[in-house]
Amino acid sequence: MLYYFFEYLDKTLNVPGTGVFQYITFRSALAIIMSLLLSTIYGKRVIGYLRKLQIGETVRELGLEGQTQKAGTPTMGGIIIIFSTLIPVLLLAKLNNIYILLLIISTIWMGLIGFLDDYIKVFKKDKEGLKGIFKVIGQVGLGLFVGSVLYFHPDVTIREKTNEKIVVNQTENTITPIYKEEKSTATTIPFVKNNELEYAKILAPFTDDYQKYAWLIFIPVVIFIITAVSNGANLTDGIDGLAAGTSAISVTALGVFTFVSGNIIFSKYLNIMFIPHSGEMTVFISAFIGALVGFLWYNSFPAAVFMGDTGSLTIGGVIAVIAIAIRKEMLIPVICGIFLAENLSVMIQVAYFKYTKKKYGEGRRIFLMSPLHHHYQKKGYHESKIVTRFWIVGILLAIVSIVTLKMR
Repeated sequence: MLYYFFEYLDKTLNVPGTGVFQYITFRSALAIIMSLLLSTIYGKRVIGYLRKLQIGETVRELGLEGQTQKAGTPTMGGIIIIFSTLIPVLLLAKLNNIYILLLIISTIWMGLIGFLDDYIKVFKKDKEGLKGIFKVIGQVGLGLFVGSVLYFHPDVTIREKTNEKIVVNQTENTITPIYKEEKSTATTIPFVKNNELEYAKILAPFTDDYQKYAWLIFIPVVIFIITAVSNGANLTDGIDGLAAGTSAISVTALGVFTFVSGNIIFSKYLNIMFIPHSGEMTVFISAFIGALVGFLWYNSFPAAVFMGDTGSLTIGGVIAVIAIAIRKEMLIPVICGIFLAENLSVMIQVAYFKYTKKKYGEGRRIFLMSPLHHHYQKKGYHESKIVTRFWIVGILLAIVSIVTLKMR
């Protein structure tokens, strides 16, 4: 909203200094400051309100040290993250940008699913919360919507790597890119030379008109990624500061990719796919980072509030949508390596338990407990040490993912 106001002041009234709002970097800086202040200053009031409503966490006895002390800690703190992200975005971003609209809808969509799950747990006293099938339906629904928009919307285009020139107008001091926008389901394969994959070509052996049916591959891939990443974030949210901290690191790495992919100069220099209009997502990402870091002020050990599924499902969904939008979904196992490890630990544990129970009549375990962070708790590590070390691994993975811009 403020973007359009200052645009009017600059272009219509020629007010000096208002043109700075045209720069993504300036608005991104404002967004991260605003969201950080909102989440830290008003977060305290939200926590007080949650306490007043007696919206406390019900802790299941798992035999973990310090677990009982967490009972009654306010949950649904993901509301802080959601509102601290959306308010700066609504004020500072271009609201007619398809990527911004997609991220706003995804945030609200996943936030509502998580909120409903937390509401059932807290107010209906049902520890299981929203039935798993309904969560999956919500995630699949978002994946179907996001995949359809990214595939069919005319503003979602790319310019592949070419040797096209950039025209510099010395008189007006402007830079005009010369490129042809085109619809494409191309994505990036990390660590590979000529690192692009066109989803449509998977169907090439079956039909000559494969471009028409690319959505049959693309949309299911989007559904799978959104479901997997949101569940991974949900599983990671098990100890104080883990999900918020690792998510902030992952989103920062995605912010780097978003900025360079949406900038004609940097994308040409790095010889990567240029995605028109996607740079605006940097404003959303900056607000999201600020909200996550601000939330950590209260969620670090010992936590004064938990994000609940309201926060964790939203975080996972947003990360997945950003990665898909900038054609970096194949980097998710690296960028979100912590989420992947948490997911795999649960899958391996359950599969091995069922296998050994069928074979030996008694279920056996690989990990002392899953998800993975609980395994280390069972080994006697303090949760602060676990969280810090997971953050370090997350930073390492983020660096490796950014290095793929040139390492192919």
